[in-house]
Amino acid sequence: MSYYLSPNFTLEEMVKSQTAERKGIPNTPELHHIEAMEALCENILQPIRDEFGPFMVSSGYRSPELCIAIGSSLDSQHAKGEAADFEVPGIDNYDLAKWIEDNLDYDQLILECYTGGNSGWIHCSYNDEPRNESLTYNKHNGYVHGLKKDG
Repeated sequence: MSYYLSPNFTLEEMVKSQTAERKGIPNTPELHHIEAMEALCENILQPIRDEFGPFMVSSGYRSPELCIAIGSSLDSQHAKGEAADFEVPGIDNYDLAKWIEDNLDYDQLILECYTGGNSGWIHCSYNDEPRNESLTYNKHNGYVHGLKKDG
């Protein structure tokens, strides 16, 4: 039996991690993480699903042990249940990021490692006081403000 965080997103898919499975790391959220994931799904992921169709989350909630294992910060919004990384098949990641920027309230939106087309991925977070901060990240320039096709 699956626990749905929104009509099309389950708790199971938001905590799934190949690294956690491979290394035997528990990735079990507490109630406040689940509540944050519900808000993320309802306000970010579900509207994207409704607009563009099915897609999978590549990274959602990360337990402290998982954050350490992958070199992520314990203060990451993933560790709070507030963030997800994803792509939508057949949709250019820049175009997807622009749609999010123009249509949704979000805390942080990052176009990561984009070099055109379906390269890279989208990181998007949500919380009760969204900043609507848009960034682009690539290995050469680091983080820059705004969504940039050329990094």
